[in-house]
Amino acid sequence: MGWDALAQWGEDVVRIERLAGGVANDVWSVRIGGRLAVARLGRRSDADLAWETGVLQHLDRQGLTVPVSIPTRDGRLFADGLVVMEYMAGGPPETQADWRRVADTLREVHRLTQGWPQRPGWRSSTDLLHAETGTRIDLNAMPPEGVARCRAAWARIAGRQTCVVHGNPGNPGNIRVSADGIALIDWDEAHVDVPDLDLVLPHNAAGLEGEAYDTAAQASAAWEAAVCWKDDYAVRRLAEVRAV
Repeated sequence: MGWDALAQWGEDVVRIERLAGGVANDVWSVRIGGRLAVARLGRRSDADLAWETGVLQHLDRQGLTVPVSIPTRDGRLFADGLVVMEYMAGGPPETQADWRRVADTLREVHRLTQGWPQRPGWRSSTDLLHAETGTRIDLNAMPPEGVARCRAAWARIAGRQTCVVHGNPGNPGNIRVSADGIALIDWDEAHVDVPDLDLVLPHNAAGLEGEAYDTAAQASAAWEAAVCWKDDYAVRRLAEVRAV
């Protein structure tokens, strides 16, 4: 159905301009009922979108600032691959203090989602110690030596408590800093994993030290290499994962 699905939110909904949405989605600012919102059209399944919108509703109810879904006229949180979300005002983090607030917010996300079920079709980093594929990841496409290095990095975090991780909080474009606090946007890569993957931030804002920082940094680099393989960024990230 494509963008025709937007009519399910009302006859007065209009697209304004395309926003940065990555390769997986088409993202636009829209006006709905006289207010600014963000609409994202992609190919995610209904089960996948139900998981994402459910997580965001839960975090919103717990007092965090996240882009919750605006329902269709008949009360659905998404329709035909389209999600319409609240617009989050603010700008990217600019200071070390801003990033420390981001780290605090991420830790609250992790605390509030311990034991959450996995996103449909996804694998965690430690699942990939034995599995070969999961959503955008296909370890068979990577060099065997690179897979061995990634798995060695993930083995170091095996057995830890899991929770919902944002998936890409180190990208300043996924954070909004405003007078109201810290908002985390773009949850398209969120899934259940070990929280360390979210805590490798600019300025080491999460305050990880020594072995803890090295473990998190290696696991995070391995994850980003696998999930983005094989673009230039993924190749650079894999180069950061040490041989064992």
